[in-house]
Amino acid sequence: MISSDVGLAADRLRAGGVVAIPTETVYGLAADARNPAAVARIFEIKGRPTDHPLIVHLGSADELVDWAATVDSNAARLATTCWPGPLTMLVPKHPDVDLRVTGGRPTVGLRVPSHPVADDLLRRFGSGLAAPSANRFGKVSPTTAQHVLDDLGGILDPDRDLILDGGPSVVGVESTIVDLTVDPPQVLRAGAISADDLRRILATEVAEASGPSRASGMLESHYAPACAVEPVDDRATAERLAAQRRTSGERVEVLDRTDDLVIAANHLFADLRAADAAGLDRLIVVLPPASGIGHAIRDRLFKASATRPDPASRDG
Repeated sequence: MISSDVGLAADRLRAGGVVAIPTETVYGLAADARNPAAVARIFEIKGRPTDHPLIVHLGSADELVDWAATVDSNAARLATTCWPGPLTMLVPKHPDVDLRVTGGRPTVGLRVPSHPVADDLLRRFGSGLAAPSANRFGKVSPTTAQHVLDDLGGILDPDRDLILDGGPSVVGVESTIVDLTVDPPQVLRAGAISADDLRRILATEVAEASGPSRASGMLESHYAPACAVEPVDDRATAERLAAQRRTSGERVEVLDRTDDLVIAANHLFADLRAADAAGLDRLIVVLPPASGIGHAIRDRLFKASATRPDPASRDG
């Protein structure tokens, strides 16, 4: 089911199949965004509520006009400056964009990934690919093809679906999402491109998210492994808490990658998966500083540690 054949992946997508694709952020579960039946299978495979919008991945910034109803100066500037790259823009959707893709909303998230395999696939396919992360809904995002196989191998159809192997994702956390339909723009999800970066590029104020959930990753609980995740402010606190937890019989480890935040982001989801593989009851994680990509790491850790919904009320 895992293949490096980009041509085969494009053929599977044209036939209505679902293909897990590598990007610089995480692996995405892609389908033809113009094919409602294929898009529906994304939700089915992930166990994702149908009112949660998908991000459409494009081959180039030139395709923006095919998916957005309007392209204002902010969108044009970000497309020129940040694409290809780990930035998703939420913009008014073009009338031709199916509401299944947008979760019934009048807006659509668009981005151009910066990954040679994804770029090759998108150019061969010739249209937009709807693609959330390639994992079960609410669980830890995948950053390798093997992660996708571990999560979805028993659900994907080997005769029509595929996992396209492009090596490990280099960023390791999902794209920044900025909502350009509000004034000032709002960062709905932190990523490698920070709010400070956006302020500098747009030369305007950029606000934190407010209002209802309207983009991927805005739920309070998300990115969750099976073990408990406990974020703390410093290493000394982490070691003290770990010792206390072990005394009570818990299997606990401390994770501290605060010396290099690029590596911390790149390994974050693999570290969470490793904690489950090791059979831990709890992973105590030292939080990085709230600056740059540290914002994205902190966001994922707080959501991974949040109280989780009753499994009966949410599939996946």
